[in-house]
Amino acid sequence: MAAGRRAEAPLRAWLAALLCALHVWAACQDATVTQELLKEGFHRDLLVKVELGVVGEDAGGCAVAARTRLPPGIYVDPYELASLQQHNLTKAVLIPDVIDVEAPEYLATDLLLLLYMEPDPRCSRCFKAALPVHGRYHRPAEESEEALIVLKSPEVLVCCCDNHLSAECWKPAEVEAPCSGKTDSPCQWYSVTHKPAYEESILQVPVGLRQHSSLVCVVTLLATVLCSTLILAAVCKHGHFSLMTCSE
Repeated sequence: MAAGRRAEAPLRAWLAALLCALHVWAACQDATVTQELLKEGFHRDLLVKVELGVVGEDAGGCAVAARTRLPPGIYVDPYELASLQQHNLTKAVLIPDVIDVEAPEYLATDLLLLLYMEPDPRCSRCFKAALPVHGRYHRPAEESEEALIVLKSPEVLVCCCDNHLSAECWKPAEVEAPCSGKTDSPCQWYSVTHKPAYEESILQVPVGLRQHSSLVCVVTLLATVLCSTLILAAVCKHGHFSLMTCSE
């Protein structure tokens, strides 16, 4: 009898460990991330969609953000972002927050973007956000008339105030940003493992060809001279100058 009980003890421990593993697996399903670049040319819209794994019954008490590193060839206009945030059309944090929007790709640096996401009313665990992004000018190329900018899949960050987070599922992330736009106090963000629909997105922007450099310089010079002549003629005709000055 005692020997039978001793034999059942390892089996019970194994079953308990299996049930615990199944519980963790059910609670730690990966999030699904979709990232798209809409429109064509230099001016695009970055659309990010996230579907979280199991977080209790739903993710209603969670704030979700996508953290991505923008390469030098793409940027967010801070003035445009401030206008959108003023009208509550989007919310994001840029690091650094001072950006030279006129700099070409070869003189620019990476940007860190934290994009806050809004709940999708059609899905209790789904979130989405969109933000205008812009391509920078590149050096003239030898052959190709397009430059390729690779945008990696974003990191998914979650801050849940009303849910108990499992340490086996999510790891604390070092993010100095509030959980939402309702408060400026920092909070504890967690990094979520996720399955990207695509590992990276490709942004194609037009570039000039080196063999066209001479033609571009000549046309630019002629256009500058012509416009300057027209401006001077208009000033002499309609400006408040003496006739002697214009005749000279």
